[in-house]
Amino acid sequence: MKSQQREIKSFFYSQYFSDGLRMTMGILIPTLVMMELGDFDTGLTLSLGALCICTIDTPGPLTHKRNGMAIGNLLLLLVALTTGYARMNVVALAIEITIFAFLFSMLTVYGNRAASVGTSSLLIMIFMMDKHLPPEEVPGFSLTLLAGGIWYMLFAIIFFGIRPYRAAQQTLGENVADIANFLRIKADFYDTRTDIDENYKKLVLSQIQVSNHQDAVREILFKSRMLVKESTPASRILVLTFNDLVDMFEQIMATHYDYAYIREKFEHTGILTDINRFLHIVADDLDNIGYAVLANTRPQKLSNLDLQLERLKVKIDEVGADEKETSNLVLKKILINLRDLVGRIGNIYKYYHSKASDGLVQSKPGVEYSKFVAQLDFAPHIFTDNLTLKSGAFKHALRVALVCLVGFITAKNFSLGGHSYWVLLTIIVILKPGFSLSKQRNYQRLIGTIAGGVIGVLILNLIPDKTAQFVILVVLMIGTYSFSRLNYIVSVILMTPYVLLLFKFLGVGILDVAQERIIDTIIGSGIAFLASYLIFPTWEFQQVSDSLKMAITANLNYLRKISDSLSGIEVTLTEYKLARKDVYVSSANLSAVFERMTSEPKSKQRNIKDLHKFVVLNHILASYAANIASALVLNRPKNTHADMQKLVKRSIATLRDTQRKLSAEVVSSQPPEDNIKLNPATKPEAPQVPLNADEKLMKEQLGFINKISVDIAKVTEAVLT
Repeated sequence: MKSQQREIKSFFYSQYFSDGLRMTMGILIPTLVMMELGDFDTGLTLSLGALCICTIDTPGPLTHKRNGMAIGNLLLLLVALTTGYARMNVVALAIEITIFAFLFSMLTVYGNRAASVGTSSLLIMIFMMDKHLPPEEVPGFSLTLLAGGIWYMLFAIIFFGIRPYRAAQQTLGENVADIANFLRIKADFYDTRTDIDENYKKLVLSQIQVSNHQDAVREILFKSRMLVKESTPASRILVLTFNDLVDMFEQIMATHYDYAYIREKFEHTGILTDINRFLHIVADDLDNIGYAVLANTRPQKLSNLDLQLERLKVKIDEVGADEKETSNLVLKKILINLRDLVGRIGNIYKYYHSKASDGLVQSKPGVEYSKFVAQLDFAPHIFTDNLTLKSGAFKHALRVALVCLVGFITAKNFSLGGHSYWVLLTIIVILKPGFSLSKQRNYQRLIGTIAGGVIGVLILNLIPDKTAQFVILVVLMIGTYSFSRLNYIVSVILMTPYVLLLFKFLGVGILDVAQERIIDTIIGSGIAFLASYLIFPTWEFQQVSDSLKMAITANLNYLRKISDSLSGIEVTLTEYKLARKDVYVSSANLSAVFERMTSEPKSKQRNIKDLHKFVVLNHILASYAANIASALVLNRPKNTHADMQKLVKRSIATLRDTQRKLSAEVVSSQPPEDNIKLNPATKPEAPQVPLNADEKLMKEQLGFINKISVDIAKVTEAVLT
């Protein structure tokens, strides 16, 4: 019960609820104010402008929001004026819809923020289609819409300015919860009752969520000059907490071993159950920190992790008395990872509790934050370079343009009432660049609209009081915008009764509106589904080669940093972290491609089993590389060992050849090991210093990386056939 209460509270502290509350207030306030002033119609127009601009108000740095909404307002005025005049001639309106649908859908080439600007522009076009205005009233109505859009932009900026750290706290808190969930899945590998292959599937899904949230945190923290450069402890605590979380995620990734072997060797000792239990306790502590960050309070320790870690150490030592030294080294290595994990959790607690916080939260030396975020390029040539059928964005834009034209013609001939724009609105919302995303959104929109229509009719029939209906309307609005990114089907279920209540206040017949909305949604969904399957379809198997290449390239770069470090070449902390980030991001993207492919038709699931093997092998490779990189960062190698260098360079050569095959380059017939060139400073002929226990384990891990690299090369060939 307590955990459920905390989960509910976490939602109300989250950025999702905060966004829903801000959007609802920004949309409703103009209508309520103008209604008090006796000009309800103007208030509705202002709110319509605010509604279109709020789609651009997605999480991110304030400057990005401001710039996006400013451009959105300029386009809002342009589109409103154009549509207001074009709608007077059905042919002109059809041409405008086709051209604008293509142009604004092409904005996806500039990223998600630009895509939301395009969606905002299409929304205002759709809402203006059925607005019966004489020519002389079009400019005034368009300017009123613009005023509503500007109002929302200013409101959102002020809302952010009141609590400038809140968005960062919320995103960070959600990321902590993601990592806690990832840790629990990792812990289940030590539970002998858990199926290893099934657990990998869960791990892949969780990794996607962690990666997406980490990117969101980077956007807010590292692109916000106020948060990174402001000299207040609060802002620096957020930055350092995130740094520790990323390092912590690396440690969780690094606690990867041959679980089948570990189960076989140690199941009878009971130590695996102890490790599993300890990891779940650590995950509970992480959840506790995440909740405290969300709630803007100081996290309090749930348990004495250091004491429990010492107890685990004693048990591992007892196991070592009866097992071979090399076998026990694996458990000791796990213990080292766990100790580092507990240490980082302790650091986070210190950040929030130490009175001498200024001394604790100094920026970490050697980390250049500006390098960790992608710099978006808005050059015109990016748009023109994508005007080819080889571009997924171009095919998507063509599809949207053609389908919107078909939807417009269909709505004009078959729509039940005066809201034919609902057909086009459904198409715009459902159609996504990939088939799987369109299919998922289509299903959610249909089910949500039908269920929401039933709920809306019940509310209107069972609760006749207008005050109660208005309160319900506000609650439904907040829920609609709160769940729009969190759970789309819930958002649609709440949206439909909110729309029905809105039309009730406008004096429109409810049953007719409910019937019209459901039928128009079915028409739009049907057209969108057929289009995603028949018109320039984009299947994931067409994109998988690029995703494989990105994953291999990232791992290749990571291994090169390890090779340099083993060769005695200095590798900075920033270089390690950048290479690590690229590995995790590319791995998450590849996993997302695989997941989307599984929801496509069976005939389009090319080499799905081999692709799943690649995803798992890629995860294992990243885990072992993170393990070794972490050890090299903590303990710079004093001696260079030729055998270790040969192993890692052999892995690099194997992955490099695989990368060339993916790029359709000619691969050298020379064996990978013949291409190995040791660092000039290394003298293999010189007597080598005997390896200590940790170095022996590292050599074993490098050998395993080499084996994984060969397996990846074989699986890649199978995927490409």
